[in-house]
Amino acid sequence: KGLETLDLRMRAHSDNAQRLAEWLAEHSLVEALHYCGLPDHPGHALAVRQQQGFGGVLAFEVAGGREAAWQFINGTELMSLTANLGDAKTTIVHPASTTHGRLTAEQRGAAGISEGLVRIAVGLEDLADLQSDCLRGFAALSR
Repeated sequence: KGLETLDLRMRAHSDNAQRLAEWLAEHSLVEALHYCGLPDHPGHALAVRQQQGFGGVLAFEVAGGREAAWQFINGTELMSLTANLGDAKTTIVHPASTTHGRLTAEQRGAAGISEGLVRIAVGLEDLADLQSDCLRGFAALSR
């Protein structure tokens, strides 16, 4: 049954992620943003040639390392704290202490996984709701 709507869902994931990435790129508390749908991403030209969309997963870095990343994550309410990808519900995770926690600090560094990195697998919620949730996360950074 899920295959019947897969194309529609993937387009929605990609569109939401693109729009959220563009919005996050303008936020002053985002130190770096990683999403191949943005023209300044090093893999953008390759992604344009090889893909129909840019996908639903993005990552960004906040100043303050692990503590700040967790403050942001804990400040959100809508996003689900889990490492699942491609769900209808948006998920959020701190890769350095979860999905990549078994790697050494050197291995994580070589892979570009900083302590301040936050990964969002964008779901199908309304963009305004995702932006509001991110604003709650950013507000938690200034407490």
